[in-house]
Amino acid sequence: MPIPSAILTLVLGMILVLGGLWIGQNINLLPVDASVNAPIYDELFRVLFSIGTILFVGIVGLVLFSLVRFRRKAGQIGDGIALEGNLPLEIFWTAVPAIVVLFVGLFSYDIYERMGGMVPLAHGGHGDSQATQERVWGGIGTAGAMQASSEMAIAPLPVEVTAMQFAFLFHYPDGDIISGELHVPSGRPISLKMEAKDVIHAFWVPEFRLKQDIIPGQPTLLNFTPTRPGRYPVVCAELCGPYHGGMRSTVVVESADDYDAWFQANRKLPVSEA
Repeated sequence: MPIPSAILTLVLGMILVLGGLWIGQNINLLPVDASVNAPIYDELFRVLFSIGTILFVGIVGLVLFSLVRFRRKAGQIGDGIALEGNLPLEIFWTAVPAIVVLFVGLFSYDIYERMGGMVPLAHGGHGDSQATQERVWGGIGTAGAMQASSEMAIAPLPVEVTAMQFAFLFHYPDGDIISGELHVPSGRPISLKMEAKDVIHAFWVPEFRLKQDIIPGQPTLLNFTPTRPGRYPVVCAELCGPYHGGMRSTVVVESADDYDAWFQANRKLPVSEA
């Protein structure tokens, strides 16, 4: 006795959905996560990867099935059967994409807000009418308030970042250090004050899951907390000129002791200490 097409379609659909969910949760195509923000972003990636897998396998499978099942037979020269007016099918293929798009939009908004993307422009100087507008971004959304409050006990490490064609310079104001590499201690909040000297650049560290444009005339504050010691590439992800592809640097995440040793070895001593 042949299996009814409705039951067969339901079973295949369940296998497709469960298989797509398993692939999305167990196959990781991202680089290693090395910041507090990374697991939040990875939630969105896993959801989108699962949905993409389900759609890709389902659509390709349906196309291949149609090519085999409805192919022109030998000697067949007439037109196929004309079918139209399947209202349940039209409702299904309209409702499902609409639900998927709505879900992805709401979930993406939630992730963006949790990573601090919805924080409005803040004015430096707290009331100074001449203060420069600063864009504050990264890990300070309302959904991350508990995490932010727990990190307030640890003073953020301030670093001034200057982006120019075609290099990043990192200035540590506390020790008057200027470096071509960004050295940061693991587990400590970092506050980057970034400024572009010429054109739009972008500060992107794939392992941190952070990318922020640096716009001339608009200082930007980017906050993050590194979690995994190692060396990670800093890439300019905004086309900034003919040598844009070579505008790279390195962020070195070290233990607290190793960072202190690097800081003491490179800081400029005051005249009284020299």
